Amino acid sequence: MIVRPSRRAVALALGVFVAGLSACGVPRPGPNMNEIFAGSVLREGDAYIVAVGDRVNRAANVPAALGFSDALRSARLLGGDTIRTGDTVSVTIYENVPEGLLTAADAPGARLTELQVDDQGYIYVPFAGRVRAAGQSPEDLRTAIARQLDQQTPDPQVYVSRTGGDGATVSVVGRVGAQGVYPITRPNRRLTAMVASAGGVSIPTQTAMITVSRGQITDRVWLNDLFEHPELDIAMRGGDRIFVEQDQRSFTVLGATGTQALVTFDRQEMTAIEALARVGGLDATRADPTGVFVFRDEPAEIARAVLGRQDIVGDTRIIYVLDLTAPNGMFNARDFQIRDGDTIYVTEAANVTWNRQISTLAGTLGATGAAATAVSDVRNL
Repeated sequence: MIVRPSRRAVALALGVFVAGLSACGVPRPGPNMNEIFAGSVLREGDAYIVAVGDRVNRAANVPAALGFSDALRSARLLGGDTIRTGDTVSVTIYENVPEGLLTAADAPGARLTELQVDDQGYIYVPFAGRVRAAGQSPEDLRTAIARQLDQQTPDPQVYVSRTGGDGATVSVVGRVGAQGVYPITRPNRRLTAMVASAGGVSIPTQTAMITVSRGQITDRVWLNDLFEHPELDIAMRGGDRIFVEQDQRSFTVLGATGTQALVTFDRQEMTAIEALARVGGLDATRADPTGVFVFRDEPAEIARAVLGRQDIVGDTRIIYVLDLTAPNGMFNARDFQIRDGDTIYVTEAANVTWNRQISTLAGTLGATGAAATAVSDVRNL
């Protein structure tokens, strides 16, 4: 006896089959190429989609604006031995008499240490009184003290040395060998020398950034640029603050790549090819080399140059498209610079999506057949 499935069982099987044909329920790592292009301003979205070529590379590859402003670069070198308010000095006095004002026969030299320059710029020397020190060199101060003592003791010999102090100091913090407050002296009157006084940087020089704050001005520079551009090795001023840090820039890589990750920069500049290499390159079994996308918010001035339009105002969403299979595709990707905050997304090849749908559908059909068989078995009981 032949038992046919009921209409209800057949309808159930057909419903499951139709549901399996729906591709929207198939798991995938992200949007496909058509869905990304749907985000164009020409269609449903608010982003401009731009194919990367030589012209686009020239317009988009604008280096990060790091460097010191004219206000910092124009400062002249301080005299390494100029005495300032807040400094301390040491004064040694020799007298040409057995029993002098400050000396004795068994101690011909009188040493006065830790004499701090007061807020008015003076120090006090016994028998000489208040002597102007701020703005003077040690030699000038020596002459002034000797002149005032000469009225009371014949031909005094005076020696003066500057021992630093808070009048001309720089604070150095961050990724250096020895954080601290350092006086400006003749050997460390420039930025690189001051960093060296703090033990140098304790991070790779390729990613070391130096921030200098002076009053209301705060500027940053790459450490390597200080050596490539000597004019950036600025003169120090009392009260300067130096902060050494590692590059904090990063970009995200998603899609059909070896690894999906948030990646930090390990050099000043990184190209799209180098960025993909950092995550293991394209997945050879899934990636579509014609669909490498870079999502970025471009400043208005760069967006105008990239798009060739002058009506762009404010930050603009741009999706750059890299086709690695194009005649110059690898060269274009090698020249395209990745920037902080970029998102790199690699789409899957169409056959990968199709195979995934077929696999899902095959599983669905298998489940449908099993359900129909079960219904028949029940009716045969």
